[in-house]
Amino acid sequence: MSESQIDKEPTFRESVDLMVDRAMAAIGIDEGTAKAIKSCNAILKVQFPVKIRGKTEIFTGWRAVHSTHRLPAKGGIRYAPYANQDEVEALAALMTYKCAIVDVPFGGSKGALQIDPSQYERDEMEMITRRFTLELTRKGFLSPATNVPAPDVGTGQREMAWMADTYKHLHPDDINYVACVTGKPVHHGGIQGRVEATGRGVQYALQEFFRHPDDVQAANMNGSLEGKRIVIQGLGNVGYHAAKFLSEEDGAIIIAVIERDGALLNNKGIDIEDLYQHMVQHRTIKNFPGAKLQEDGHKALELECDILIPAALESQITLRNAERIKAKLIAEAANGPVTYGADDILNKRGIVIMPDAYVNAGGVTVSYFEWIRNISHIRLGRMQRRHDELRGIQMTAMLEEVTGTKVPEHLRASISRGANELDLVRSGLDDTMRLAYQEIRNTLREEEKVYDLRTAAYVTSIRKIARSYLDIGVY
Repeated sequence: MSESQIDKEPTFRESVDLMVDRAMAAIGIDEGTAKAIKSCNAILKVQFPVKIRGKTEIFTGWRAVHSTHRLPAKGGIRYAPYANQDEVEALAALMTYKCAIVDVPFGGSKGALQIDPSQYERDEMEMITRRFTLELTRKGFLSPATNVPAPDVGTGQREMAWMADTYKHLHPDDINYVACVTGKPVHHGGIQGRVEATGRGVQYALQEFFRHPDDVQAANMNGSLEGKRIVIQGLGNVGYHAAKFLSEEDGAIIIAVIERDGALLNNKGIDIEDLYQHMVQHRTIKNFPGAKLQEDGHKALELECDILIPAALESQITLRNAERIKAKLIAEAANGPVTYGADDILNKRGIVIMPDAYVNAGGVTVSYFEWIRNISHIRLGRMQRRHDELRGIQMTAMLEEVTGTKVPEHLRASISRGANELDLVRSGLDDTMRLAYQEIRNTLREEEKVYDLRTAAYVTSIRKIARSYLDIGVY
């Protein structure tokens, strides 16, 4: 392929639109409905001053609302120096499709602030975040009823707590103020399991894929996740949890971890927890004793492996390297890691791609559970936990009476234990990821013009959104 063709590769937003167009063409969506679904409803750009170290700095931020066919509109806010409006609009569109795929009743939104968080102290980040929140709230782009942010790249529980507190002071009479953002600390209205949610969702998505032998065979593999060789790009929140759960709970072998300062390689497997602690302590993967360092980390995407999990940023697999990718299965934990052109090449080569709009939907799913918890003002499981525990005790007593045999203590404890909030969150997430994949899989099997999981996922999503638009007469 020539350099000129590579240079003309679509932007992230154009890639998303092209993938959606492909799905719409496959099922013959009429032009009016297609335009209504694809258009971004609103985009806010703000520029605001903050005095930092005696000098006034101007910060630029965005919040895009792609769709309000369901309310509130939902989507993370990222802090990154490379953030731009095109990226924000693409991510907002992805959120709309993602929510529909996993049956979360939200519209799609996304936000970003153009900033490098590593250049500022904690107190400075708080001032900047509170001012950004003020701008979003005053202009109607943050509210528990209409627009609910969450953490993304460069943000976390800390920023969400600041945003919620700022909103509370601006709207002291809103009893649902704590639901204005999700991904908060548990002691400030958050929910257990939210931090790990996206990574846990990646695990559940792969577990469901491997429950279908035909799908596994189509990816030139067999058996279960145990022993499968995985390359993972990015050991942030999503990559760390996905790699940790897959290796420790499913027996997969992490043979490579790609980070910004290189890639670590070990065919016998990398201990993810040891590596994570090394990164926390040294802020680099270099000098980690449990693997060999390869300076050109990006080349590690081309390693021979069973599963490649891009969990970093968009546009990592492009026309430049798609022909050299050797993975049998790609699970997109990041948003948009495969460009439209690369997607076409990989499909023709028979590499199966589990799309981002499905694989990384764990975050918004558990955000939905958190939002419900906040709106209902009651923790999950509070009403039924002790009732379930009592029923378990009664069941154990009945078994002992009928069989004349004493139930072992470890089984007694397991049977009589009522589900806590974390149990319910994980159960709900597992169920969501299972059912969503089964729906995507059925679409792939039933639609004559659908040949890959990404198109099937978009078809599944678009049909639900189109039905909503037509039923309520949105346009």
